[in-house]
Amino acid sequence: MQTETSPLFIPLFMVSGVAVSPALLLGAGAVLLLFVLLAVIMVAGRNRRAAEELSAALAAQAHAAEARLAEIVRAQSEMQGRMSSMAEIFGTRQAELNKAIGDRLDGMSHRLGNSMTEQTKATHENLRRLQERLAVIDTAQNNIQSLAKDVVGLQAILSNKQTRGAFGQSRMETIIADGLPMGAYEFQATLSDGSRPDCLVRMPNGQPSLVVDAKFPLEAYNAIRDAGSPEAAKLAAQNFRRDLEKHISDIAQKYLIKGETQDIAFMFVPSESIFAEIHENFEGVVQKAHKARVVIVSPSLLMLSLQVIQSVLKDQRMREQAHLIQGEVVRLMEDMSRLDDRVQKLQTHFAQTQKDVELIATSTTKLMKRGAKIEEMEFETLSPAQAAEERGTASRPVESRTAMLKLRVVDEE
Repeated sequence: MQTETSPLFIPLFMVSGVAVSPALLLGAGAVLLLFVLLAVIMVAGRNRRAAEELSAALAAQAHAAEARLAEIVRAQSEMQGRMSSMAEIFGTRQAELNKAIGDRLDGMSHRLGNSMTEQTKATHENLRRLQERLAVIDTAQNNIQSLAKDVVGLQAILSNKQTRGAFGQSRMETIIADGLPMGAYEFQATLSDGSRPDCLVRMPNGQPSLVVDAKFPLEAYNAIRDAGSPEAAKLAAQNFRRDLEKHISDIAQKYLIKGETQDIAFMFVPSESIFAEIHENFEGVVQKAHKARVVIVSPSLLMLSLQVIQSVLKDQRMREQAHLIQGEVVRLMEDMSRLDDRVQKLQTHFAQTQKDVELIATSTTKLMKRGAKIEEMEFETLSPAQAAEERGTASRPVESRTAMLKLRVVDEE
């Protein structure tokens, strides 16, 4: 009985002397499938572990990013706090500086106001004095105009002999009363010989008095002026010379008393034109008067002589009161010393004020520069290597495990 062979075991072909049957192929396929499944299972396990490792890595990176972000937020909060503190400090200092500047400016305004007030008062005082002087000038001009009107009537006054004498006496008395103090002169005084000069000027230091005579012979001079011909003018000039020489002799004989009066006497001529006429056309009379110790004076020369006498009298009074003057001078020097000290102090105050203003301007400039620097602040993020290089600088960077926050100030100076 023949055994029936299964188709699965029928050799299909030969490989290197080995019969390859379907059963062998199926077995090989099953083994291969098993290996594939094992490989797939192994690959799936590896992929899951890789996914877990990737998830863990992503979680770690997320945690590190959160830590970095928290560090950055903390650093930014600290920086904002510092900026707030700096803003408060600058605000306080700015307020103090504004208050100090305001106080200084108020003080300077007060001092300047006082100075302006004093200057205004001084200006008003000077204007008042100027107005007073202008008023005096106006009064003098009015007096000159009145005098010009009075000159018109001078001819009528000089036409009468008695009136002419009174005119010369009055003018001489006016000049002496204006030029000398009371008690330094005497009108119509009586001398030891009974004569009465028109004026007696008392000299200082017990010296003899000075005689002034005002009885000038105007009749002969008027005759010269009224002469209608050269012969009449010549005759009138001779008469005038004779009268003038006689009057000079009378003055020398009556008024020059040794020990009682000065060794010279004044003959007063009431007109500057007559005085100039005498010195121009009657030189011999002038020489004779000098020899007789009689000085011919016009109103201006009499006034000048009285000023000299007044200076002598003032010098005498100053010598009598020299100790009082010295005391006043000492007190004056003390006042001047105090005034100098006060001026020096005032100069020091002005210099200090100027220095304070310059310091205030310097501080204001510095504050403006620092404010500009604050406005130009920049923030940079540095790597750990760069942070290590910058660690020794004065900018003080904020360190973290992953990054470093650095405050960089741009200096324009």
